[in-house]
Amino acid sequence: MKAIRIHEDGGPEVLRYEDAPDPEPGDGDVLVELRAASLNHLDVWMRKGLPSVPKPRVLGADGAGVIAGTDERVVINPAILENGKMHIVGETRDGTHAELVAIPREYVHPIPDGLTFEEAAAFPLVFETAYRMLVPRAQVQPGEWVLVWGIGGGVATAALSLAKALGARVIVTSSSDEKLARARELGADGALNHETDDVVAAVKELTGGGAHVVVDDVGEATWKRTLDAARPEGRVVVCGATTGPNPPAALHRIWWKQLTVLGSTMGSPADFRGAYDLIAAGKAPVVVDSVFPLAEARAAHERLERGEQFGKIVLTIP
Repeated sequence: MKAIRIHEDGGPEVLRYEDAPDPEPGDGDVLVELRAASLNHLDVWMRKGLPSVPKPRVLGADGAGVIAGTDERVVINPAILENGKMHIVGETRDGTHAELVAIPREYVHPIPDGLTFEEAAAFPLVFETAYRMLVPRAQVQPGEWVLVWGIGGGVATAALSLAKALGARVIVTSSSDEKLARARELGADGALNHETDDVVAAVKELTGGGAHVVVDDVGEATWKRTLDAARPEGRVVVCGATTGPNPPAALHRIWWKQLTVLGSTMGSPADFRGAYDLIAAGKAPVVVDSVFPLAEARAAHERLERGEQFGKIVLTIP
């Protein structure tokens, strides 16, 4: 099969479009002929060696295609539970940036009606992550205000889509006015430029006291404002730190305001199903930013690292 593999850690130049052995399905696996796969920041981290994984390795967590030998259109849940531990496709096992992938049967699901292969490949990891943040962890309620930093990124865009589907009111931020305009089209109730606007003051004015929930996967660049923008007894939910893991430790804001800080990562099969059902019902739109042929994965990685995307970058696989 053709695949995108890495043989060493580094920049986009280490990505190789090459022949690779076909995967051999194990007991309980199905072989999926992939038609589309999307990129996540996980792929960038794996490529850079954060952490380093055994080589050669096929990257890619998300994918959609057909079960080999059938016309059954399926999408992959990339968070596989084995022996009580979570294994992410493309991290601890070869991934979806290839023509074929072997996946346990219970982790493939019918593509929701109306979705293309590209749209199906765009939602699993980020929607599962965002759903776990918003529902089991933050327990967002209809009518509450949710602040989402960095709209345009995969998790942030999924969080906007899901929070609106859950009946919440959503404020998003970006340094791009174009991205803010697109977020308004998707239903954002407020859109702030975090480089030129006073985000904390604007959030407090819009919400009458602060956000009930703040979704923050940015880290160092936003942490202080996150704690300031949350209302007393609000919830802050964190799944990453794209600008660095050592934010200003303004701990007094947490106890003075009696905030709840929640960590969250990926999700369970129930979280995948929760997000899946909202998408299948047409309540949570999936946003595809751009589409590249599999052979042009390097250009796709470069676009992702420049932060130009709004929604998911997808690779098509002939």
